[in-house]
Amino acid sequence: MADKLLEVKNLKTSFFTHVGEVQAVRGVDFDLKAGEALGIVGESGSGKSVTSLSLMQLLQYPGTIKEGSILFEGDEIVTKSVKEMRRIRGNDIAMIFQDPMTSLNPVYTIGDQIMEAILEHQDVTKHQAREKAIKMLELVGIPSPEKRIDNYPHEFSGGMRQRAMIAIALSCEPKLLIADEPTTALDVTIQAQILELMKELKEKINTAIILITHDLGVVADLCSRIIVMYGGLIMEEGTVEDIFYEPKHPYTMGLLKSVPKLNNDKRERLVPIDGTPPDLIKPPTGCPFYARCQYSMKICQEQQPPFFSAGKGHRSACWLMHEDAPKVEGYSKTFKREVSHGTTD
Repeated sequence: MADKLLEVKNLKTSFFTHVGEVQAVRGVDFDLKAGEALGIVGESGSGKSVTSLSLMQLLQYPGTIKEGSILFEGDEIVTKSVKEMRRIRGNDIAMIFQDPMTSLNPVYTIGDQIMEAILEHQDVTKHQAREKAIKMLELVGIPSPEKRIDNYPHEFSGGMRQRAMIAIALSCEPKLLIADEPTTALDVTIQAQILELMKELKEKINTAIILITHDLGVVADLCSRIIVMYGGLIMEEGTVEDIFYEPKHPYTMGLLKSVPKLNNDKRERLVPIDGTPPDLIKPPTGCPFYARCQYSMKICQEQQPPFFSAGKGHRSACWLMHEDAPKVEGYSKTFKREVSHGTTD
């Protein structure tokens, strides 16, 4: 567990459109250990999904990685060819997409689509691949897998299609599974089942997981660590306990206030975050959350804040954490500057 499975350093991804460069990811750093579950949360347009697509080298034109490094087991994958990435995708790194109906091919059976991944990456016969596909369907909780393997996607319910997607992703026992909003199109009961399934599979085969979502509640049970993104940058990173009980960035606090609490006896209104996300064609010079933050100061508009440490593994990019900043409830008096990712002179 001590070794880093994935290291992302200064990742910058842009889309060069006819109206200008959309700077979707503007310098992201994080790492992941083998068998660990990491949640990446934030509003739509914060850069979560673009980060995951960059890791898989699945960016479509006009998207491109401008700068940065992605090390998988110490091996740089940013510079790998299309052929080299095909060997990695599905075998070492797999992905579950948001909508299983558009991700599954409607003219091939579920079994054929699972077997395709197995035959591509493993030295097995077609019969052996079919047997493994049946085992994978059984593993993800599909009833009567010997029969359902020959069904087409339209013959599966939404929850079963998502389970089939998970079976495809896990068919070669990848070391890293990226799940991009895997429960978005499902009702709450099926959501809970899919998340419980991912948790069980993580424990069974020790696959590391990156869970991309806009819902903080979804990551609470599955993940041990959370990254909060906004405006193409990481705003805060910490353990689940850090983020939920000791948040240090106003954006994280705003997200938490907008989540309903089931154990609260009082009737309380949810508090929305006023304003809109920044224009990433012309991103702000300072903190991207400046215009929506109730605690914003002049320096927030002028200079991008560095990361400040709030404890072991807990960091936040907020000027309120500077030792000379005015006191705000929820912040300790002094913090150590950890990493600078902007001009602070």
